[in-house]
Amino acid sequence: MRQEISAGGVVIFGNAILLLKKYNGDWVLPKGKVENHETLEQTAVREVFEEASVKVAIVKYLGEIKYTYKNCWDDNSVVNKTVYWFLMQSKSIDCIPLKEEGFIEAKFIHIDRAVDLAKYEDEKEIIVKAIDEFKRDPI
Repeated sequence: MRQEISAGGVVIFGNAILLLKKYNGDWVLPKGKVENHETLEQTAVREVFEEASVKVAIVKYLGEIKYTYKNCWDDNSVVNKTVYWFLMQSKSIDCIPLKEEGFIEAKFIHIDRAVDLAKYEDEKEIIVKAIDEFKRDPI
């Protein structure tokens, strides 16, 4: 079983959260694998920029999620994945999806709709946590 470490962000602009729409219609948060000699923070910032062309500043660490999946590209090997999440702020609402990664849309969604639109339960929980932090201490 292979281990994989990723990092990503719940990006807030005003009262909206950045979500990416995949080619299959799923809305997800931006995230990606840690590269050589990168910190989790550097990975999260880089991935948000690569996947949505959004420059961000990290506000705080939100937590981690763990899950297992089968890598269809690699003989269906099982991968244990840990994703570290950060609350982030953008100074611009402009975003462009990275089509090469299968994203067809990048959009800031109002915080009241973001949880319902997100595809995965663990990402929904991270979004809820980010919204709670934002409401407690607006950025």
